[in-house]
Amino acid sequence: MQISHAIKWAVCVLAALNLAVVQARDLVVRNGVVLTMNDSMPRAGAVAVRDGYILAVGSEADALGAVADDHDSIDLGGKTLLPGFVDSHGHAFGVGLQASVANLLPPPDGEGADIEALINLLRDWSQESADTVERIDWIVGFGYDNAQLAEQRHPTRDDLDRVSTDFPVLVIHQSGHLGAVNSKALASIGITADTPDPPGGVYRRREGSTEPNGVLEEYALFGVLFPFAAGFDDEFNDQLVIKGTRTLASFGYTTAQEGRATVTGLQAMRRVAERGELAIDLVSYPDVLAVKDFEVSREYRNNYRVAGVKLTIDGSPQGKTAWLSHPYHVPPAGQTTDYDGYAAIDEETTLAAIDGAFAKGWQILVHSNGDAATDRLLAAIEQSQSRYPDVDNRPVLIHGQVLRRDQVQRLDELGIFPSLFPMHTFYWGDWHRDSVLGPERADNISPTGWLMERNMKFASHHDAPVALPDSMRVLSATVTRRSRSGDILGPTHRVPVETALKAMTIWPAWQHFEEDSKGSLEVGKLADFVVLSADPTGVPGDQLADLHVVQTFKRGELIYQRPE
Repeated sequence: MQISHAIKWAVCVLAALNLAVVQARDLVVRNGVVLTMNDSMPRAGAVAVRDGYILAVGSEADALGAVADDHDSIDLGGKTLLPGFVDSHGHAFGVGLQASVANLLPPPDGEGADIEALINLLRDWSQESADTVERIDWIVGFGYDNAQLAEQRHPTRDDLDRVSTDFPVLVIHQSGHLGAVNSKALASIGITADTPDPPGGVYRRREGSTEPNGVLEEYALFGVLFPFAAGFDDEFNDQLVIKGTRTLASFGYTTAQEGRATVTGLQAMRRVAERGELAIDLVSYPDVLAVKDFEVSREYRNNYRVAGVKLTIDGSPQGKTAWLSHPYHVPPAGQTTDYDGYAAIDEETTLAAIDGAFAKGWQILVHSNGDAATDRLLAAIEQSQSRYPDVDNRPVLIHGQVLRRDQVQRLDELGIFPSLFPMHTFYWGDWHRDSVLGPERADNISPTGWLMERNMKFASHHDAPVALPDSMRVLSATVTRRSRSGDILGPTHRVPVETALKAMTIWPAWQHFEEDSKGSLEVGKLADFVVLSADPTGVPGDQLADLHVVQTFKRGELIYQRPE
């Protein structure tokens, strides 16, 4: 049994003050299915907990024999206990924003099925959230997807002018890499027909004109988001952190990630942590090109730590801004048939950022969707490893949607951990097949089968708020690869349920250098649990998305209960 330093310290202080020490009662979790993610004991009957750590795993008799006679008990009632999910890649701060603005997601996660629906959703939200609109001086929505809209296009400034001409209006694409604004927003930021495209971004223009049509790509969008977010006060930002982590806990995540932290986000996360208001662990990765003031650590302080840095090389395939080695199947409006996307940053910046992380011994997460972007990533990692051969920083590839088989081999050889995004097969599988990549490349998007051939560890993530952080949708997509239309995208890349669960627990714990304390139910590890409505290994694959999180526990304490 392990006891944390904080508990030991508190006990010593109270004893020194001659005060009564009230210790938490031991706990036994029993009468259900226990999936441990521990290969030496994959299934068990019960778990015992003391002081927030796992005391015993085995039969119910084993658990009862390890605890004091005066203990608490949780009856699972036949439900399934697993280790708490570890967020391999997401944006906890952004999840809070998603929960605070108009929900423009298409079905099944929202009602954003066409542009008229988007306009109505934004109008309704602006009326229902008038205080928020006045506070931030914007009308904002998140999650529209041109691929799922009936019109198969982005909303324009003209569409959004119907929402308001008094307030700036901003809608953010579900990918987080594109967006659109109304005329008031363009004027307030100073974007005109004479404004050149920023490096790594595009202001889309009206046909036959240089006048912006309101649609923004990559750094054109980020140039709007940063001044927009700069208007938030500390209280609002703190609430984004709290809402985001609570939302993640409701989907069974006991370790969350902010995978591209800004200065504002970092400050808010620190404040919330210092007040002891984080119910789950939160790891953050500042944008290495935008943030300079932070301290990387592998130790948590009040459930929070900065774990490394983040670099973004390209955009999103569903938005057709990812950088490919071969052209898009159907080019976006205004582009020629040889269009293959573009890099968000140049080669020199990429090499310098990755080399700088290696020089400091920092872990670096690198967003690379297209295979051309991944070629650049592989070359940069190889160069840095040759210069710093003794650095063990477990570099991570984020997304890798359009990986080639030869690139998977190089990832393995260079020891780069792949955090992939199989949820794309559900949300955008049909779009990738018919418009983005064509059938052959779409079949190999997020190629988990090639990773399994090489016995590689990997993770499966949600990238929320790109999608809802729905752990059961993550699991379902990784196992079935079934698209919205029912097509199976790349059947050779389907993953067994047990492997998919490891990609949400013990393997992302390894990614974060936390495999000794998280990711499996073993003696001495943290009592971070999730309770599911049924055993995912015992239901048909097509029913996995229908399972739900019933309870979430952090260090043996209940932090989420599904409403009845």
